[in-house]
Amino acid sequence: MDDEKIVQLYLDRDEAAIRESSAKYGNYCYLIAHRILGDPDDADECVNDTWLRAWNTIPPQKPASLSLFFGKITRNLAIDRYREAHRVKRGSGERLLVLDELGDLVSGKDDPSTLLQAEELKADINSFLLSLPPEKRYMFILRYWYAEKPSNIAVRCCMTPNQVSSALRRIRKQLQRYLKKKGYEL
Repeated sequence: MDDEKIVQLYLDRDEAAIRESSAKYGNYCYLIAHRILGDPDDADECVNDTWLRAWNTIPPQKPASLSLFFGKITRNLAIDRYREAHRVKRGSGERLLVLDELGDLVSGKDDPSTLLQAEELKADINSFLLSLPPEKRYMFILRYWYAEKPSNIAVRCCMTPNQVSSALRRIRKQLQRYLKKKGYEL
């Protein structure tokens, strides 16, 4: 079933929307959750929570891209679940390391005064990513969206883990300079 029909099912409050979403995007969402959580049961729960969150969000929202919409929900739920499970060990583990690496560049403030800035920041980061060569963009997305380990990225990109880590460090520095140039205080 195509995305427009699935969205219409949500708008019509038809429970088939969840079934169709799960059939089309369940594996994709599971992959995101599992890479962050590392536990199959937690990943399954997170994916199920994704459908509930989507049900409660559509309407009023009408996402343009269901894959990105579901991916973002799943990723945020998985990160929240991971933080909750590891709050005593704050700062340890690969998944929190991913967040810490970008934490200096992007804050997580959700107060109303920063919502517009957050949308502008999102657009600026997307613009920055589009300016990167495809292989660097690929590494960045694997690391900071899918929480992939540098060693796994190295295998995918035919590089050593040290080369990947160095490239990601350079990309973060480029992003920092780019955002400062755009007027962000970092």
